[in-house]
This record gives sequence, structure tokens and C-alpha cells, in this order.
Amino acid sequence: MEFRYLGNSGLKISEITYGNWLTHGSQVENDVATQCVRAALDAGISTFDTADVYANTKAETVLGDALKGERRESLEIFTKVYWPTGPGGKNDTGLSRKHIMESINGSLQRLQTDYVDLYQAHRYDTETPLEETMTAFADVVRQGKALYIGVSEWTADQIREGVKLAKELNIQLISSQPQYSMLWRVIEDEVVPTSKELGVSQIVWSPIAQGVLTGKYQPGQKPPEGSRAADEKGGADMIKRFMNDDVLTRVQRLKPIADEAGLSMAQLAVAWVLQNDNVAAALVGASRPEQVAENVKAAGVELEDAQLKAIDEALGDIVVRDPGMTKETAPQTRVA
Repeated sequence: MEFRYLGNSGLKISEITYGNWLTHGSQVENDVATQCVRAALDAGISTFDTADVYANTKAETVLGDALKGERRESLEIFTKVYWPTGPGGKNDTGLSRKHIMESINGSLQRLQTDYVDLYQAHRYDTETPLEETMTAFADVVRQGKALYIGVSEWTADQIREGVKLAKELNIQLISSQPQYSMLWRVIEDEVVPTSKELGVSQIVWSPIAQGVLTGKYQPGQKPPEGSRAADEKGGADMIKRFMNDDVLTRVQRLKPIADEAGLSMAQLAVAWVLQNDNVAAALVGASRPEQVAENVKAAGVELEDAQLKAIDEALGDIVVRDPGMTKETAPQTRVA
């Protein structure tokens, strides 16, 4: 395993980070989830990312149970706040002071820890003053309940304003968690340059494009049984953007490139996002322990310029690059 600094801080995290979105507490039974976490630890992963909204708080509980007994100082545990939790009442969502303060306490209880290493705003709250949000985050840090602050799917301008307020409050906003993959590159033109300037790193989710970049989905064929694209509980909705024959045909062109590099297509996809020097970690989930061991093989891989060019040529114009998609895909009003 390789480790990278997170933003302009002294915190090091594993460049392959284990995330339990869409798996723990929902798609995967708890004993299998625990096996996946143990496999991650055995592979050298020390950083674990979750959120209170995943499986409506159950994912945090499963992760807390799976990490029980581990030396806390050897781990980096991240969670997030914004989306509705519990019964989804009027104050059970967003980035108000009330919701942040109540949410951090719930997350710590479920994760069975006194603090999280990184507490992230899971989206930008258009209905709460940013000053209120950042002041609440500052109090969470000063109370020792979080060490650092991060954001997820914020635009470049939102990140800039957040970092400005964080500095005024003497706390560190050091990370951004956006979607990023060979197929989805919307952060490259604005978010990444702004983040580099401000000392913020990316922790990227969906580096394998929800499984599309593994090559298992074939053009003109039904999704394999048990795959995310066949999951009617939520997985199919998340992946449908990429489930068209044009995309799937282009993805198949990546196989010879992966073969030449001695990698699986999934490993190539994870290694590709890690070539970006503003990316501190790639978030990888798993529904089986062996998937963890395979994904970890992408750590430390350096792709040659010719390989990167071949990837771009294979995918061509199906790549989504519009920086405006960060704002377009974000909630415009607080979700209740």
C-alpha cells in the first residue's frame, strides 16, 4: 500500500480507501461486510470512508462493529453529513448547526469512536448560510469530535469560499470528494486547479464508474445477475448513465491496454485516477473480500504517457468533461 498526504496537512491516508456506500447495511450481509473490512486491513488499507445516510445510518454501525478492537490511532475514519437521516424530518437534513451537531454525535456513537479524522459536508446546502455551517464545523473540531473538515461535490467557487471561512475560523478544510473516473472528468478544468491552489486534495468516488469500467457489462446484453446494474434497490439507478451501447463498446477497447499493463480493467481504472497528483485516494467498495485484494493491486502503479494517450483515444468523445455538471447534478434545494 502507498500513502499520500491529504491536502495541505500532515495527515497521511492510504491511496486506496475503503468506502461502504451501496454495500454495508443494504446489498451485503453484515458478516460479509466484516470480511471485506478485514480484507482491507490485511491489504494495508488504513482509511475507511462512510456517511450517516448510507443505508440510513446502518452502514456506519456495520463499519464500527467491523473495526472494533483495531488500534484507533492506526486508522483514518471519515464520515459525512447532509442527506436526510432517521425519519427525515424538517431538521434531519442539510448543514444547519442543529443537524451538524446532532449528526456528529450519532455518527460517533455508531462508529464506536471518540472522533473522526475527517468530517465532510456531503453536499452544499443552498438553504443554510455558509457561515453557519462552517462555524458549526469549527465547533465540532474544537470539541475534538473531528480533526479535519472536507466537502463532497462542491463547485470550485464553493470550495474557495469554504476554505476562506475555514481559515478565518482557524480550522483546516483539506479535502473534496467528487465523482471521478476515466468516463467522468468534470473536476479537471475547475475543481482540481482551484483545489491545488488552496491546498485541498481529492478523495474520488466511483473510480470504476460503478463497475462499468470492469468491462463486465457487454453491449447489447443484459446485465449479469447480481451485478449493480441489475440491482433494483438503487444500484441500477446510479449506473444507468453509463449503460448504453456506445459507452460499453468504447469501454471494451480498454481491455488490450489493461492486458499490456498487466492489470485487470478495474485495476487500470483505479490506477488511472491515481495518476492525477491532486488525488489523494481512490474510494473502492466491495461486496466480496477478494474484490478488495484485487483493487489494492492498483496502488503504486505508474501508467506511461503512451498508455494514458491510448486510454483517451479508446474512449473518445463519450467522456463527460463539462465542469458545470458538478452544480447540475447537485441538489438545488435542501432534500427532505
